[in-house]
Amino acid sequence: MIDAVMRGREVRVPLAAQADVVVVGSGSGGAVVARELASAGRSVIVAEEGGYWVPEHYAAMTPSNMFRRMAREAALAAAIGIGETPLIAVLAGKCVGGSSVLTGGVCFRIPEPVLDRWVRDLGLTHMSPAALDPHFAAVERAIAVETVPPHLRSRSTELFVEGAAKLGIRMKPLRRNTRGCKGAARCNFGCPHFAKTSVDVSFLPDACARGARILSDALVERVIVTGGRAAGIRGRFLDERGEPRIPFEIAAKAVVVACGALHTPLLLRRSGLRGRPLGRGLTLHPSVRVYGIFDERVDGWDGAFQSVYSDDLEHDGITLISAYGTPNLLAGGFPGVGREHRTFVHRIPHTAVFGAMIHDEGGGSVRRWISREPLLTYRLATRDGERMRRAIRVLAEMAFAAGAHQVILPVFGAPPVASTHELEVFLGSRPSLRRVECVSFHPLGSARMSTDPSRGVVKPSGETWAVKGLFVADGSVLPSSIGVNSQLPVMAVARQIAHRITESVALRRG
Repeated sequence: MIDAVMRGREVRVPLAAQADVVVVGSGSGGAVVARELASAGRSVIVAEEGGYWVPEHYAAMTPSNMFRRMAREAALAAAIGIGETPLIAVLAGKCVGGSSVLTGGVCFRIPEPVLDRWVRDLGLTHMSPAALDPHFAAVERAIAVETVPPHLRSRSTELFVEGAAKLGIRMKPLRRNTRGCKGAARCNFGCPHFAKTSVDVSFLPDACARGARILSDALVERVIVTGGRAAGIRGRFLDERGEPRIPFEIAAKAVVVACGALHTPLLLRRSGLRGRPLGRGLTLHPSVRVYGIFDERVDGWDGAFQSVYSDDLEHDGITLISAYGTPNLLAGGFPGVGREHRTFVHRIPHTAVFGAMIHDEGGGSVRRWISREPLLTYRLATRDGERMRRAIRVLAEMAFAAGAHQVILPVFGAPPVASTHELEVFLGSRPSLRRVECVSFHPLGSARMSTDPSRGVVKPSGETWAVKGLFVADGSVLPSSIGVNSQLPVMAVARQIAHRITESVALRRG
């Protein structure tokens, strides 16, 4: 694939090119569209704002260095909480391969009850389980989705399972896109064994083998619209410092925007699209974690990063899911300063991490800001705030049930609790949700699909209501929160949209 990538930081003269289709963004949505269209015989150029790193390079980086180079805002992006809402850290990729490179590799299909609601309440008949099944199946084959075997579970995960079982909560094995996983717990930071089949090692090489070309360090500033139809893109290549310098322009019969839920609305607005739905309705799956400190040595990094989950609380909008992190990231979640903080950090080998995410209503918005990055705001629905409180309670109870002698809650300023009684006393005081440490990995829904142009940004085909030949194929088109990890759903929906694009008038072979 290296030969098919033009590194923008190395370009010294303006570039003009043309293709049947130009795809903006190379993550889970853009990569799938590029491969499907290239496989159908269309000429394809992919423009990616981030840099290009081969797996051998990023797998050798430290976690903090990888985030600095390959994540948006060095993994410090956040949605500002409005009202009784915490600040929510939002992780998104900025590299060839996008967020797919930074995920834990977890693969869920969209739950059927969610799809049924889209069909029944929104009229999106093409989003039924039967209609999406061939797309899910094709993507699962391409990225080698497999079930995590029990022997790859870390001791942290085993304690997660044991605590759940004592509370009557059933755990199930996760599925991930891996080949030959050895349980190094570095899925989010570059697998040292090259086992994770993210799109930079699966879909994008296939697209390039079929003639697609990739421009890295390519900041797309505008979609060119002529006579109400997309005619290409215009932008500038970024230099080594990330500053836009050398201009480029690509003429195309169709444009596919796949910048993700955070940046797709910004590009569409810069390109002249308007309307209340654009940039609104952002969902985040707000997630929390609890630390359990045990007498036994846990060494939670020895095993798969994520391997089990529970949907027993799905009716309450909560998914329980195992996760761990590198010690430097875990350290940031411990309370105190100075000597007190060091005392907890020294307990990392004895620490297990229990996680949960919320199936939220979607109270977020994406707006232009003073930099290239958006201003994200988010207001938790009252219902979702109560779900967050319950998730924290359940996780802490699981940790105690598994034998933890101390539990660190994800509430800034909260003291560690040493018993379920202390837990009840603290949570009974109803600490403000603004104090909760919260993170999101699945921003969705900011350019929603709809059968009504007043209620959405794109048609069921993925084409925008406002501009012909301009399509969106990323997580921003999903019409609601889905309650599960979004990588596989984004890829399956993008594949369906790609097939619609090949049938569009602009690309129909005469």
